[in-house]
Amino acid sequence: MKKNKETDKRTYKTLSPEEHHIIIEKGTEAPFTGEYWNHFEQGLYVCRQCGAPLYRSETKFDAQCGWPSFDKEISGAVQRKPDADGIRTEITCSTCGGHLGHVFTGEHYTPLNTRHCVNSVSISFKNVERAVFASGCFWGTQYHFEKEPGVIFTQAGYTGGTAESPSYEQVCSGSTGHVEAVEVLYDPEVTDYESLAKLYFETHDPSQKNGQGPDIGEQYLSKVFVMNETQREVISRLIKELSDKGLDIVTQIEPAGKFWPAEAYHQHYYAKKRGTPYCHIYTKRF
Repeated sequence: MKKNKETDKRTYKTLSPEEHHIIIEKGTEAPFTGEYWNHFEQGLYVCRQCGAPLYRSETKFDAQCGWPSFDKEISGAVQRKPDADGIRTEITCSTCGGHLGHVFTGEHYTPLNTRHCVNSVSISFKNVERAVFASGCFWGTQYHFEKEPGVIFTQAGYTGGTAESPSYEQVCSGSTGHVEAVEVLYDPEVTDYESLAKLYFETHDPSQKNGQGPDIGEQYLSKVFVMNETQREVISRLIKELSDKGLDIVTQIEPAGKFWPAEAYHQHYYAKKRGTPYCHIYTKRF
């Protein structure tokens, strides 16, 4: 649903005449002329008008059609509706309603059998870095990170276990070894991993051994899943700093593995409910 620009907290870009023609007037750029039709860097594609995340680079593929092609959108980011021509299906940004292009199925380009044919003018590319944090119920963890400057995208999910595509019920049973966690994609030109790690330690109790607050169980343990040695060194140093201050830190450090997105109703839970976490209370520690 298109949101009111006066109430939406996002900053809307002032569009050029070409951008206005395509995003607002639903035009189409000429094939093989756009900035991103042959662009395959690792990162995130966001709405040119409002900046909302739309597609991850892993879902982009070469359809040799002259427009950027993706076989999967970020959950909830793209809205489908019948095109005015009565034949095609238009896709728009779910946040601002800006025109992106059209979606086609049945072409067998990828196993998902779906092609989002997107105008380069409708999107922008962001170089991002990745972090994964677990600090109890992922509702509260996501609540703090999604508001942090420089964070472009967050999603609640499950990681650290053995089962494939675990459900919330399976994780809660304690039979899969997964913890509730949050994946964070951030702009390294705006923030850095250490700043996010400090926020992590300041928004939960890293000394609680059996869960977080009233949420007890292995799925609620304090864990950081690191992408590389640099991240491991940052977390180890911050744990030592907190230990030197007298805190008994039980946070575990593990190498990052497969991250499984949680069900849609878990995503941005407090933002949708307009509530605040019951056990993720900010406490300054650094």
